Amino acid sequence: MQISDIIAEAMAACAAPSSDAVACLGSDAPRELIVAAGLVPWAIIPDSDAGTGAHPGLSRRSQGILATIEADGFTPRGLVLTHAAAEDAQLFAVLRELHRTGRGPSVPFAFVDLLHGGDDAVRRYNLARLATFQTWLEQSVGHPVSAEALDTARRRENALKARLAALFSAARSGSTPRLSGADALDLVRVISRVPGAAADRILDSVEMDLAASPVLAGQRIMLTGSPHETSSLYSQIESLGAIIVAEDHGWGDPWLAATLDETVSVAEAIATRSQSPDWPSPMQSADRRAAALAARAQALSVDAVIHGGLADEEAAPWDIKPTRQALEPTGIAFLAVAALDPTAVLAAEAAERIAHFLASGEVRAPTPKVAAPRPSLPSKPVEREARRSRKSLDCTADFGAWQRDWFAGVREQAADGPFAVVNADAPQEILRALDIPYVVNQWWASIVAAKQKAGPYGRLLKAADYPSHVETYSAQGLAAALDDQLEDAPWGGLPTPSTLSLIAGSDPGPKIFEAWARETGADLFVFDRSIESRIDLPIDWWDDMPERWEQTLEPERLELMAAQIEQQIARLEALTGRTLDRARLVEVMNLVNEQEDFYRRTRDLIARTYPVPVGVVDTMPATMVPQWHRGTAWARDAARRFYEEVARRAAAGEAACPGERLRLMWVGRGLWSDTGFYQRWEESHGAVFVWSMYLGLAADGYLRSFEGEHDVIRALAARFVTMGDELRMPTWSGAWHVKEARTHGCHGAVAIDDADPLVLEALERAGVPVLRIALNNMGAGNDAVDAEIAAFLDTLEARKSPVHEAEMTTRRL
Repeated sequence: MQISDIIAEAMAACAAPSSDAVACLGSDAPRELIVAAGLVPWAIIPDSDAGTGAHPGLSRRSQGILATIEADGFTPRGLVLTHAAAEDAQLFAVLRELHRTGRGPSVPFAFVDLLHGGDDAVRRYNLARLATFQTWLEQSVGHPVSAEALDTARRRENALKARLAALFSAARSGSTPRLSGADALDLVRVISRVPGAAADRILDSVEMDLAASPVLAGQRIMLTGSPHETSSLYSQIESLGAIIVAEDHGWGDPWLAATLDETVSVAEAIATRSQSPDWPSPMQSADRRAAALAARAQALSVDAVIHGGLADEEAAPWDIKPTRQALEPTGIAFLAVAALDPTAVLAAEAAERIAHFLASGEVRAPTPKVAAPRPSLPSKPVEREARRSRKSLDCTADFGAWQRDWFAGVREQAADGPFAVVNADAPQEILRALDIPYVVNQWWASIVAAKQKAGPYGRLLKAADYPSHVETYSAQGLAAALDDQLEDAPWGGLPTPSTLSLIAGSDPGPKIFEAWARETGADLFVFDRSIESRIDLPIDWWDDMPERWEQTLEPERLELMAAQIEQQIARLEALTGRTLDRARLVEVMNLVNEQEDFYRRTRDLIARTYPVPVGVVDTMPATMVPQWHRGTAWARDAARRFYEEVARRAAAGEAACPGERLRLMWVGRGLWSDTGFYQRWEESHGAVFVWSMYLGLAADGYLRSFEGEHDVIRALAARFVTMGDELRMPTWSGAWHVKEARTHGCHGAVAIDDADPLVLEALERAGVPVLRIALNNMGAGNDAVDAEIAAFLDTLEARKSPVHEAEMTTRRL
């Protein structure tokens, strides 16, 4: 029997999980704990043929995983997901919300939030998460786990990986390869699904047949790029005249090297393995990964490296430039191609490029696509030129003028001292207390959008060998660093940062900032993004957070964020020569709380006032300009002025839309490039956008009471540890959006493409109609979108219920 037949037969035998299996998503799943509990780890492979429309908003890979979990034959003892990718953490949140609404997995499931940072705080966090997981295993799906069982499982897993690694070294990456890359990857997946005795029998058969197998011919290729969970791309590349002898993603041969230290406890060994900076996850440093790949490619004497990117996988494109640069001194050829879907089916053009590359060693540019002439309208609606919005508040214009003067001052300060750029969801109060001038990355992106520079900046990214289509909102600061035409740059251009910081809330985010640091020489600090791992959550978190955050949040998450804030303080002190005054930080935090309280009062006043005194055209900038200056007396006073002006308009009966008939919620990031968009339906339909996330989150997401210097860092940690949950995690975010829609009396919601589908579903379940429009916040509206919204508003007017209107009349009175 040929090796491929042995592997195919074994794969078919373990195609579905047995009743003693725990299905695992994530190459870093703690298999040793599962084995010690008397169970069999069974690695999930996405079902690419189903689920492609069942859960809109999720990647095709995640939809395929859900299809696997929801299939009739999926009956394991339990299910565990890990933080091997940010996408998998979001998938866990989706499963939790489906479970809460009676549609979740029929088996117990859990999330193991193993983080990959190298510091001691992460080690403590990982140990706590592993202890929780072991308890879940023992109580929900397995048996009591003894120390002896743990040691036995560790030795067994280590021996199995060592045996497979030796086989790969001799039969795959040696000078006479007899095992194809496709068969090798499939063999890893088989071994990740069967018990130890069955794995030994499969390896016995493979080793026996390898001796008689012919030596494989073809160019020796090392594969990098996305994590490949199926061998489809491998097979296609090898069919074109190559043999893949190695890879550097988490399901290839690096998985075999991830054995456990046998001189410490199993939990300590798993935590250490997860923290390795060389752990092949999408969150791994692009520069470190590239350097390791170049060294290994040379050691294996490969002919070329191919970067294979999968559709919807956003981290891998940011590895292309550093990989190309790392390989240049070696003389090893490099090609980057993209597949169409999670099964890695190549487009004909991509396959042609690979064939040309293997035949000539040269990289041919993609063939330009020439569109056939069409007499009708173009297939993609042409974006209309942005229309200026009409403001109702005096303070909005004043805040904008103040912001311009402030930014001019920041540019002057940055020329002589430290300057920081920070993501909106990362702590800024430390910078304020240290008197380090800073800009928030998302504010800069909104300026780029408003000045219609997103297109030119996208071309700058592409010209510098960076992706121009991945998290474009977050990449505008990097683009600014590449812009040498400062006379034409928004507001004179963004100064070169000396320090950058963000929370690793997405896989590409840290890589974007790493590229930014590479281009500017800035010091980079990345906070780990921990994940809320409880199945049952406090839904009405907005009531608990201001005063009872200590009781509401998971202590492990608080302790990790607090520890990393302390680390950032030490880093900034070393960078600037300044020392943080804790009393000054207390002052900053108190000013923030005062400011956010004014936002809460403003939000509540807007919600209960009919007609609404101001719409989102005013509330978005009136909220966000002062928000970028949190912790200053000016920002606190600006929030007070905002409240007082709205209160005067409400008392005088002044309206954003005097003929108000419909109240709308805007779900997703603001359309900063075209704020006039929000007012286009006031005259025709009496429709006014009364809510956006900006004032809503300012009102509910930031207030954190504290006593003084002894708990100020922990209170700051409590403010930021949940930022991604409140806006992106379905259970947290869905209940909040429903609450906000109800209190504002919204007749409907309009959502752009970054809105979470389950949040929109929660609104619909609560009786709030939702219109989903194909628009991202860096673009502008178009005639097709306008027509969709007009039709939606017509429907809303036709369905307005007498009960709803009676309630609204009562509120008006």
